[in-house]
Amino acid sequence: MLIEELVRNIAKALVDNPDEVQVSVVEGEQTTVVELRVDPDDLGKVIGKQGRTARAMRTLLGTAGSKDNKRVLLEILE
Repeated sequence: MLIEELVRNIAKALVDNPDEVQVSVVEGEQTTVVELRVDPDDLGKVIGKQGRTARAMRTLLGTAGSKDNKRVLLEILE
């Protein structure tokens, strides 16, 4: 899936432990939830200062999801 690969590639580029990156997708009728898990030490890198990195990833996902008229949510899990 395109969205899953997009999140995985972005997260792996940001973190120090790319082998710990796990992405799962939960599809709904109108909403897709992308769950991202990273090593606890890398959590700050994925979120970014004041959440800017996470916000940018969410913006990209929203744009990618608009093609299919779906809402895409990113959840960063510990």
